[in-house]
Amino acid sequence: MKKVTELISPDKALPGHETCMPVTNKHFVLGTPIKDEFPETSASIIFALGCFWGAEKLFWSIEGVYATAVGYAGGYSPNPSYEEVCSGLTGHTEAVLVVYDPQTISLDDLLITFWQEHDPTQGMRQGNDIGTQYRSAIYTFNQDDYNKAILSRDKYQEHLQHSGFPAITTEIAINKDFYYAEEYHQQYLGKNPSGYCGLRGTGVAYHSP
Repeated sequence: MKKVTELISPDKALPGHETCMPVTNKHFVLGTPIKDEFPETSASIIFALGCFWGAEKLFWSIEGVYATAVGYAGGYSPNPSYEEVCSGLTGHTEAVLVVYDPQTISLDDLLITFWQEHDPTQGMRQGNDIGTQYRSAIYTFNQDDYNKAILSRDKYQEHLQHSGFPAITTEIAINKDFYYAEEYHQQYLGKNPSGYCGLRGTGVAYHSP
């Protein structure tokens, strides 16, 4: 399959599907629901940092994270399949929905993990994974979280620039739809511990001197 490295325009995107992807509503590792039944005190954010298998494991391993799920976000086609996303014709990136307890883990700490655990300067790729579906992104559900994401990006950009890295290419937006990926992708590295994980950070700490 040709690796698409330019985002498609909305008028050229695939039409998508009316029905949601069926998934088991129980996290394979945490045992919590992965859709609809989240505590009222929880908060949510969507992160994209390359292949969603390793990205999801990264966040479910953090104390205070209630649930995670992998899916597609940032594009135009509703309820796409994995093959459709990989074609570059949906505009989506592989993403992780992170549901967390703000009393236990702060959004600021989750953002630090996001920035440090991948290379946010690579554009339409992450390491050897090339294509628009591997682009870096943060999608928030409210303005306050959006503002925090922007501030954290600007701070990390200073440290990256000091270390010789180019500008951050991470897309940051509000209220993007999240479409659940196929069942076999959910908590993939929990079910397949020796599976592929391409996560690689820059080596630059968020709190660099």
